[in-house]
Amino acid sequence: MRLVIMQPYFFPYLGYWQMVNAANNFVIYDDVNYIKNGWINRNNLLSNGEAHLFTLALDKASPFKKINETFIKQDAENRNKVLSFIRNSYLKAPYFKDVFPLIEEIVSYSENNLALYLENHFRKIFNYLGITTNIIISSKIDKNNELRAQDKVLEICRILGAKQYINAIGGQDLYSKEDFAKKGIALNFIKMRQHSYSQFKNEFVSNLSIIDVMMFNSKEEIKPLLEEYDLV
Repeated sequence: MRLVIMQPYFFPYLGYWQMVNAANNFVIYDDVNYIKNGWINRNNLLSNGEAHLFTLALDKASPFKKINETFIKQDAENRNKVLSFIRNSYLKAPYFKDVFPLIEEIVSYSENNLALYLENHFRKIFNYLGITTNIIISSKIDKNNELRAQDKVLEICRILGAKQYINAIGGQDLYSKEDFAKKGIALNFIKMRQHSYSQFKNEFVSNLSIIDVMMFNSKEEIKPLLEEYDLV
């Protein structure tokens, strides 16, 4: 069984979706601390030919709180601001009419618990992209929560019966292939291959939110992009 364990990000870039698509099970790591200035509630979109951040405002977010203890600000302007930025950025994109209603449904979702809100957004985009990976919520796993970092990941792998653990390429400094091998688990890191697609008439800007990929590519064109990676 191939397993991915990741903090939930807000409309993450293509490499994240490649990673979860490569797994049988995806554990949403909701019971670890919120990371300030990370990707849990923000990402980059294309605006005027450049990458620009869009952010979902949170209510008293803190690195001392877990993701599932963090809440979204409950004012309509918060979600409307995100939607307006996406609409203005991609109104003339070829798949705007297909994609924006889905984005609007996701962003407007009334749940204010950040972890539950992001779980919903993963399920909706999985359905759109045809990703069949099973979603498991970390906080619902009966595990030793006193463990930290690699030890906690290994514990989850053991409980779920993982034979292969896949992590982002940035995790090479965090996890040891030798330590995983001792537990009978193969450890691999996913490396996204270079790719490009037309973004209006601009020079290609990479590593933007999956929203950008969806706005400029059909579902059929996205499927091969999900496979454009190497496991190292």
